[in-house]
Amino acid sequence: MNRKVYNLMTITALLIFGCSCNRKKDTQNSFTVSPEAGTTFKSGTAVTLKAHYTLNYKPDSIVYFVDSLRVGSKKDSTALTINTDKMPLGPRVITAKIYKTGKIEEASTNIVLLAAKAPDELSFKVVKTYPHDTSCYTEGLVYQDGFLYESGGGYFEPPSGEPKDGQSSLRKVDLTSGKVIKKVMVDPKVFAEGISIVGNKIIQLTWIQKIGYVYDKDTFKLLKTFPNNVGVEGWGMCFDGEKLYMDDKTNRIWFLNKEDYHAIGYIDVYDDKGPVDSINELEFIDGKIYANIYLTNKIIVIDPKTGAVLQSVDLTNLYPEDKRPVNANVLNGIAYDSNAKRLFITGKKWPNLYQVAFIKK
Repeated sequence: MNRKVYNLMTITALLIFGCSCNRKKDTQNSFTVSPEAGTTFKSGTAVTLKAHYTLNYKPDSIVYFVDSLRVGSKKDSTALTINTDKMPLGPRVITAKIYKTGKIEEASTNIVLLAAKAPDELSFKVVKTYPHDTSCYTEGLVYQDGFLYESGGGYFEPPSGEPKDGQSSLRKVDLTSGKVIKKVMVDPKVFAEGISIVGNKIIQLTWIQKIGYVYDKDTFKLLKTFPNNVGVEGWGMCFDGEKLYMDDKTNRIWFLNKEDYHAIGYIDVYDDKGPVDSINELEFIDGKIYANIYLTNKIIVIDPKTGAVLQSVDLTNLYPEDKRPVNANVLNGIAYDSNAKRLFITGKKWPNLYQVAFIKK
């Protein structure tokens, strides 16, 4: 073949190939959506969502979702502003679905919602002091009909590596005297945790055994057990009359069905700075969740709809740490008398149970 003809054919082929590649590149679009992933916003802040794509792309519509909820749509890359005041706190996934000629493409990002403001700091006063059984490593505490119901944690036959600190139990306690009226011991290889009363039943969690117990409230007869695979571990529990709340050592509070105890939702607990971990013993009081923070002297008040920490109280001086025995150094246990509006606080193996009132500073 003539060299000039060969070179001409080669150049022509390269030009055709090059043009084909350029045309293919021009039809490819990279979609993104803002804000940048991980951006934090205070609850109530308006957040602007915007899809980004190449200028020559003309979508039919762009639909925006927060988690799985549709929040609005646009015909082009015009920004969409959404309100966040009623959204649960924590990570929220934002997705833009871009529709064009029957095809759908997606772009996602995420934001983190924090509480709108810092928790209100409360103080407290002691109204009355009652005796408390120092053998009880308090994990759950409920007041009903003149009595305290208390779950005590401990291993009598601990798993390898776990401390031996006494057998777990469920107790009915006379408030005034602190006397244990009724008690049933739990499996010696099980560490009992939080409790709630639903109707005429007591539900008791366990720490890492992934099992729950259901007792008759009057007789303490064990009615049944149930598998509890919700969350990381079983810690605190409370009941609002409709559903149970359960925490799992993280900043998450799960919602449980009151009949069969399966998960039906959750909130993540945040203040204005970030997640609040180690949520422990719980009590539902006047539409809010009161919670101990494990290994601290703090109780927080949580909005059960959003997870926002609304109030916080430091109870260090309730039972000063320098006066506590080594094995009684943890504040844990909240119970409420809804009829007389009495709030009771104690700790693990504390000698006293305190009726307290929280006061605005």
